[in-house]
Amino acid sequence: MSARMHLSPAQASHPQEPGSRTYEAAAELLALLADRTRLALLHTLAAGEADVASLTGAVGAARPAVSQHLARLRMSGLVTARKEGRRVVYALTDVHLERLVAEALDTAGRRQGPPGAPAAPWP
Repeated sequence: MSARMHLSPAQASHPQEPGSRTYEAAAELLALLADRTRLALLHTLAAGEADVASLTGAVGAARPAVSQHLARLRMSGLVTARKEGRRVVYALTDVHLERLVAEALDTAGRRQGPPGAPAAPWP
């Protein structure tokens, strides 16, 4: 019996190697997540839809900054916007994005250690 026969079906379904276009798209996505305000907006939207006023309070940024970040996230296809009367309501476009943000925050949180301790260097 070969070693290949012991692989689970999930392991066999993964692509062999990402192509250069996939690496480029992933780098662009991570660059969008590299901003503190955008990351906080995406984390807040993972809990559900919200308007600019709610998001401004949740992320602790000025309304014009929140609006600019939301516009960039909308243009990149990471969030959607819909009108509800005079309000514009924003939502995440993909549950995978929710998981990516949660994993990034979890990894960063584990790196911090106890309060007052210096953050561990990235390996």
